[in-house]
Amino acid sequence: QVQLVESGGGLVQPGGSLRLSCAASGIIFSFYAMGWYRQAPGKQRELVAAISSLGSTNYADSVKGRFTISRDNAKNTVYLQMNSLKPEDTAVYYCNAKRLQHPDYWGQGTQVTVSS
Repeated sequence: QVQLVESGGGLVQPGGSLRLSCAASGIIFSFYAMGWYRQAPGKQRELVAAISSLGSTNYADSVKGRFTISRDNAKNTVYLQMNSLKPEDTAVYYCNAKRLQHPDYWGQGTQVTVSS
């Protein structure tokens, strides 16, 4: 069965950093584009960052220069390094796997709270 399992969320002060991880199983990881989405209270789920199977990246304007997405195909894992965190980054963060002509897969989400 396909599983995406996020970890690394938690409570952090404004200006702090967190690194999220998403470990995938049950897929040929290197064939999939991977992404991080987030959903804040009262808002729609939005794309935060994505990385293609070849390593090209895309970021939401709100996180450019602060967040970095990366992948380690040997570990079947995608990461989101989050620096200079702001209260408006508070959300549940979800891992997504996408492949042409295949269904998408989603993780269960991990809570990130930025507050003093």
